[in-house]
Amino acid sequence: MSAASPAALPLSPGRRAAKLFFRTPSGVAGLVLVVLIIACALLAAYISPYDPVQYLPADRMQGPSVRHWLGTDLYGRDLLSRVIYGSRISLSVSVLSVSLALAVGGLLGALSGYYLGWVDTLIMRLTDVLLAFPAILLAIALLAFLGGGFWNLTVAIAVAYTAPFARVVRAAVLRSRSAMFVEASNALGASDRRLLWRHVLPNSAGPVLVEITLRLAYAILGEAALSFLGLGTQPPAPAWGQMIADGRPFLETNAWISIAPGLAIMLTVLGFNLLGDALRDALDPRLAR
Repeated sequence: MSAASPAALPLSPGRRAAKLFFRTPSGVAGLVLVVLIIACALLAAYISPYDPVQYLPADRMQGPSVRHWLGTDLYGRDLLSRVIYGSRISLSVSVLSVSLALAVGGLLGALSGYYLGWVDTLIMRLTDVLLAFPAILLAIALLAFLGGGFWNLTVAIAVAYTAPFARVVRAAVLRSRSAMFVEASNALGASDRRLLWRHVLPNSAGPVLVEITLRLAYAILGEAALSFLGLGTQPPAPAWGQMIADGRPFLETNAWISIAPGLAIMLTVLGFNLLGDALRDALDPRLAR
């Protein structure tokens, strides 16, 4: 019997998920938006036409023009440059806070879902306490105690999102720990550490990856809201939320001051949401079948 042709061979789970993802127009659009925002953040020093904190009194409160594509603010600072540099702050805060929340919440969720018993009860009651508070109110309370600033903002958002990560990782570990290959490895004498880190957690990565993309979007919204309230990165740093707050007194006459950073927030959050939805569909085994 002749060997099966390459086209007839079944696709690996990774290639199947990638094929499903790139068949989703909204997912590709979200990926493009996210890549563009990341590129703007990384290349801000090269593509920004002006210094984002440079005061130009002669150009204050100008509308969009050839010289200033998005106009200028009350102090004559170029809004396009500030929006571009603002992507650095938003992405840095969101990535760092979500990474910290994933590290702490993921560890707690993995221990809870794998060992069960009193460990599970203790960790889940702790997450219940954190989930009893709306994320934004919990972050505001922490910042009222810690004070504003980049790092305090990052820690506050991370604490607010630790409990959701613990819940997601716990649910994923509960599904994986009863799989046949885990039971077989356990029967062969594999240690708990090896079972957890080499078998259970890698096979729980799908739901966690989707949660990461969605939490990044929430973190960007949280950073913008806290900066709008004056609890985030302090002026003259070009934070998107702070820029919206600066333009609030001029909404009737010079709305572009708030519209420009508002559009940046909308497009960034939309990109991460579309990306997360497409990843969820691509990694769903029911759709794969």
